[in-house]
Amino acid sequence: MSRGERRKAQTRAALVRAAQQLLAAGLTEVSIQQITEQADVGFGSFYNHFRDKDELWKVAILEVLELQGDLIDQATSEGDDPAEVFCVGLRLIGRLAREEPELARVVLRGGTSYLLVDHGLMQFARRDVAGAVRAGRFDVTDVSLALATTGGALLGLLALLESDPQADAASLSDDLAERLLRAFGLDRAEAAEMVARPLPAVRDALAR
Repeated sequence: MSRGERRKAQTRAALVRAAQQLLAAGLTEVSIQQITEQADVGFGSFYNHFRDKDELWKVAILEVLELQGDLIDQATSEGDDPAEVFCVGLRLIGRLAREEPELARVVLRGGTSYLLVDHGLMQFARRDVAGAVRAGRFDVTDVSLALATTGGALLGLLALLESDPQADAASLSDDLAERLLRAFGLDRAEAAEMVARPLPAVRDALAR
């Protein structure tokens, strides 16, 4: 990569990072001038990378979903039961929200529309739910509906954790995972046993 290409990539990354910071703070009614100031880049450079603010917001949110999806995928890379891989991902999301609250707030600001796209976090969730159905582990007639249910539940969890800093993220994440496993066809005993299994540490997933 040439020096010019590196500089261009750095500028784009700075704009996306600034957008994520603003989204996390709930500051979406800002000007492009304010965004470029937050990113510490020239105003004119914005249009070298994005058509408008809406495109930047979309990229900023999708990149967070991709990062979260990659973290979950790495943490579950050795799993061979798609139902358990799905469960581990759910259990880690709430814990990640405590470790990386800014990322969680970006997802929360994005809303349900971004949790219904096959990208990053939800792309892996679709893979795991569909795999569990094929393996006979889940009794789900519509994978898209199962994903919409999962996405809505995750947003609710993130909203609860944001509103109550004292809420136990681990306990709530495990409870949510157990209830979704049961909703998707596992019996009570197996779902309870699955959410009681050891998890990879969140910091280990972040460090990979």
